[in-house]
Amino acid sequence: MQQAAVNILTANDRGGFTIPTSRLYPYQWNWDSAFAALGFARFDRLRAWTEIEMLFAAQWNNGMVPHIIFRSNDPDYFPGPDVWQSGTEPASSGHSQPPVATSVVRWLLENNAPEDREHAEHLFPKMLAYHRWFHNHRDPDNTGLVATIHPWESGRDNCPDWDSGLNGMDVDPDLGDYVRRDTSHVDASERPNQFQYDRFLTIIKVGRECQWNSQELYRKGPFLMVDPGIQFILLRADRDLLAMAREFGRPETELQEISAWIEKSSAASEKLWNEQARAYCALDLRSGHMSDAMTSASMLALYAKAGSDEHRNQLMERAGEILQEVKYAFPSWDPTHPKFEAKRYWRGPVWAIMNYMIARGLEEHNNLPMAQRVREDTEKLISQAGYFEYFDPLTGEGCGGDDFTWTAAVQLAIESNAKESN
Repeated sequence: MQQAAVNILTANDRGGFTIPTSRLYPYQWNWDSAFAALGFARFDRLRAWTEIEMLFAAQWNNGMVPHIIFRSNDPDYFPGPDVWQSGTEPASSGHSQPPVATSVVRWLLENNAPEDREHAEHLFPKMLAYHRWFHNHRDPDNTGLVATIHPWESGRDNCPDWDSGLNGMDVDPDLGDYVRRDTSHVDASERPNQFQYDRFLTIIKVGRECQWNSQELYRKGPFLMVDPGIQFILLRADRDLLAMAREFGRPETELQEISAWIEKSSAASEKLWNEQARAYCALDLRSGHMSDAMTSASMLALYAKAGSDEHRNQLMERAGEILQEVKYAFPSWDPTHPKFEAKRYWRGPVWAIMNYMIARGLEEHNNLPMAQRVREDTEKLISQAGYFEYFDPLTGEGCGGDDFTWTAAVQLAIESNAKESN
């Protein structure tokens, strides 16, 4: 076991929950915690469950699990709880993040340990309520396409996928002066730019003014796009939720409800296929504009078992072409596209968590050589550069925050999976 990875998870532990990294991200983040649990599970099973249980302890009454949970007020972070004004206890942000937690819970059940099942059964109603929130509040018209009201909800904050929606927004003239904290910790060239940040904060201001009413944000909010990342992570999580519902002997009404979500989402996912990009792309529900390049989120169609055989094969073919353009897999944006930036957050860099899900999807579709390439590249990046937030796909340089929780967790998970397959 990589002791350095264990040390990072332990150092970032704040008493039952982990922070992604000190100073830059001093709170609990939703999908960060899910991956942290995957890492903790390799050396402290109970601590893994505590991480997920602490995450769901912040669940809103409507079922949403927020993307940031503020259990304190750290002035080193902006925007903090006073900006979000969630009105909840604990204070939190006003939207969610990709619901990978459910899939992590199912992966933790693979050991068939009675204590794991006990924890999972206890969490099941909370996970079901969370999925209902996504399907009812982010797809109120039951189209099968789950929207996002803020790029931060996607977890891929500044990906070019969101340029259409952000470009179509007006910045609130009363936004006021504010001081970003992220660029005091990390080189500004590796972070979202000011144009984007003004719009990020405008959406928060609208959310705050409508008291984070999901229906109002969906109908009238300034940003509404379908993220292939959320679409596919939720679809995979729905499949995992259904498997657990059957295993736990849940009522037939719940099985039917989850099955209907899967059927509807699977069919609707094809609306995200872009023939020119040969990939599943983001869709702007306000303008109808579709993004025009493959992203690491596009690859999650395999992980979700979404799309037709023809489209999945085209997707893997395009992925093979992209991997010839970079030294390390898998870039967050097509490196042949003019908007590619190798070091700027989600506009090019490699992310270990995405690689983890991409490799699982490739393996489940019997593309073992590409799955191996993605996993091996992840391990190389970490061993060469360290436990950074993300990595330059051309040089392998570590970028963003260092001593990063989910990067350490993914290394432990990959190491464990390799031992189990031998």
